[in-house]
Amino acid sequence: MSTTALHPTPAALSDAAPRATRRDWWGLAVLMLPVLIVSIDNTVLSFALPYIALDLQPTAATQLWIVDIYPLVLASLLVSMGNLGDRIGRRRLLLIGAVGFAAVSVLAAYATSAEMLLVARALLGLFGAALMPCTLSLLRGMFHDRTQRRLAIAVWATGFAAGGAIGPVVGGFLLEHAFWGSIFLLALPFLLPLLVLAPILVRESRDPAPGRFDVASILLSMATFAPIVWGIKHLATVGADLAGAAAFAVGLAAGTLFVRRLLRQRNPLLDVRLFAVPAFTGSVLVNLLSVFSFVGLLYFLSQHLQLVVGLGPMHAGLVLVPGTVAMIVGSLLVVRIVRRVRPGVLMACGLTMAGLAYVVFAVTGGHASLPVIAAAFAVLSIGIGSAETLSNDIIVAAVPPAKAGAASAVSETAYELGAVLGTSVLGGVLAASYAANLVVPAGVAADDAARAGRPWPARSPSPTACPPTSARCSRSRRARPSTPVS
Repeated sequence: MSTTALHPTPAALSDAAPRATRRDWWGLAVLMLPVLIVSIDNTVLSFALPYIALDLQPTAATQLWIVDIYPLVLASLLVSMGNLGDRIGRRRLLLIGAVGFAAVSVLAAYATSAEMLLVARALLGLFGAALMPCTLSLLRGMFHDRTQRRLAIAVWATGFAAGGAIGPVVGGFLLEHAFWGSIFLLALPFLLPLLVLAPILVRESRDPAPGRFDVASILLSMATFAPIVWGIKHLATVGADLAGAAAFAVGLAAGTLFVRRLLRQRNPLLDVRLFAVPAFTGSVLVNLLSVFSFVGLLYFLSQHLQLVVGLGPMHAGLVLVPGTVAMIVGSLLVVRIVRRVRPGVLMACGLTMAGLAYVVFAVTGGHASLPVIAAAFAVLSIGIGSAETLSNDIIVAAVPPAKAGAASAVSETAYELGAVLGTSVLGGVLAASYAANLVVPAGVAADDAARAGRPWPARSPSPTACPPTSARCSRSRRARPSTPVS
């Protein structure tokens, strides 16, 4: 027997694997719909918060929870939902998540109180967790050929970038011409076609031998991720205190019990032994660092372009469109380049490009022109797009197809933790810089000066405050005012 038969080359494996059909490629287009809407939902809320605060009058704590509850629930449930998809069918769970996400989006759009919106955001996190692991794991079952799968994952990865760019542009347009709840209704044009087309074009897949339903491991996974995600955001917005330390302690203790339980099981909820594989662990870290870089900078730029440069939300989003195009191009090109260059080298180059973009912003400070901002963001986007494409491919290829849902959940959990870290760390830096450099005019009352020193979103804007992103700032949530308020 030849050595090629014993140790087949990647090319031989690619030739042996069945190639995707036209139906699979159309199925990929359908799977982009939930990716786009979850990505859009991550970005539009930050633009709408001033309007929500004016209408619903949330307390400072409630406003923070409206922002935080979505990634908190999403991150804590991803592993559990990935395992549930492996068990009951990934396409079935995708459709359940789509129905729930669409219904709750309507509830959020027409929320009549801050508490109602808070509950809706929590439910969006629940159904979002059902959507996200299914998309990547379904791709694993549809695209067996390694080259085709890399291309499919490149397209999948660019969906996050496209959603990140579409969110500010379309959301900004809606905020300037309609009530704030319309940003949640954006989900319907994406999810309704999914419900019709997914049963036709997307192949069902599941784990043929899922083992028993491990409720204790699911609860431990939630007890691990939820306190850690909350602790990160609490540390960035409030600072180090006993509550934050207690959250980290609870998360780490639950995580220790979670890992020990998984190691004792023959068919665990998540095979943590995969982290002993350097390629798998390295790819998960690349995922986390990539999203940290991208979401963190996107958070900073959305604030800078609106609050410092003075652009409206739609125009601020347009400045970032070249970066989205660059990410799409970079993700597709890396599929060709990886045939000649090792994936590890390409991922390192991608993260280096992201670091260079941060250096540009650090050097230019707050005085960078719009072309410089757009160019630096494009450089970061190319690097992130290529790194994300390869890291996700390695993650899903490292496990048998039957366990694709759990592996995809690990990738998505790294994504959510990266997003939380990106917004929290840079948000904390911005908050500290704001407080350190704020000059309060003489004669301002002490209470007002103290409130001014707590930057948004750590405080709720005054009912009479004008959001800086639009001239039409004192509108009703149901109708536009007849005259703008200056």
